[in-house]
This record gives sequence, structure tokens and C-alpha cells, in this order.
Amino acid sequence: MMRPIALMLAALTVVAGSGQALAESTDFNDFFGGNSAIYSGSRASPIPRTIVTYPTKYAPGTIVVNTAERRLYLVLPGGEALRYGIGVGRDGFRWSGVHRITAKKEWPSWTPPSQMLRRRPDLPRHMSGGIDNPLGARAMYLGSTLYRIHGSNEPETIGQAVSSGCFRMTNDDVTDLYSRVSVGTTVVVKN
Repeated sequence: MMRPIALMLAALTVVAGSGQALAESTDFNDFFGGNSAIYSGSRASPIPRTIVTYPTKYAPGTIVVNTAERRLYLVLPGGEALRYGIGVGRDGFRWSGVHRITAKKEWPSWTPPSQMLRRRPDLPRHMSGGIDNPLGARAMYLGSTLYRIHGSNEPETIGQAVSSGCFRMTNDDVTDLYSRVSVGTTVVVKN
């Protein structure tokens, strides 16, 4: 019982450090003794998150989605960003624009939009939140669009063009991002 608490305190101490230490401190494997899958229903991302040099005109705290790279960047101070691997929209479902996060939900329920149900009538009409839900552990809703940045229980899809326009992340990564941003955060999508 002491081990998880001691690890959490040690990780919080590391947060005061910089760069890579910050990214490593939020790895759920640190908190759960290598068993983050039990918590988040996720396996390791094929594209690990990392701090990178990222000169940009966007203010720290802005999310920049680069669909061509299949990467999401959270802009940090000092010309750096926290880079995550993402799954993006397949051909015909990619888009660009600037929106804000208008809602954040933990273990969100999912109701497929009518356009998706027309393409895939086999889908459930509603699915409660949980490990088997395609939205994963967390979701951040983008403006008045049907799109979200959300988790996934299919980490093998990270780095691929597979969605209907949403941006998929592993549950570990989306939980990390979710903890760093708030409603009102600007999201720039570059296609």
C-alpha cells in the first residue's frame, strides 16, 4: 500500500524539474508499478510522448494538431512542446481549423452521430463510458464540431489514419493531456 503513495510523492517532486522529467513524471506506469493498463485499458503508445524543440507563434498552452505528421503538440514555454502520437481521420475525414475545448469528460459515454450510423448501421446507438468504449478514458470536445481528442483502447491505431475525424490517443496519453489543459484551450488543427 505504501508503494503507490511513495511513487506519487516522488513523481510530484520530479515535476518541479524540467523537460523530460516532466514528461516522465506523468507516466502512469510510475504511479501504478508498471500496471497502467489496469487503470486505463491501454497499452504503450507506438509513438511515445516526448518534449521537443518547437519554435512557434502560438502561446504556451495551445494544442497544435499536425494531421500530416500524426502528432499533437502541447506548446510549452521556451520554444518547446510536449509531442504525442495520435490517430487521425482517414481519407475524406480530415479537416483543419481553429477551435477551443468546450468540454472535458472522464470515461465519456458515446452516441455515434447520425452520419456515422448511416455508414455503420451495426454500431450501438449508445455506449456507456468504460474500458470498452471507443472514446477511452478521457475526451476533450472541440467547439460545436462532432470531433474530439479522445482516448482509445486500440493503441495500435496511433500513428495511423483510421478515425472519422477525431484525434485518438492512448488512454495514458489522453489522460496526461487532459490533466494539462482546461476548457477554453485553443486547438489549432493543421491538415
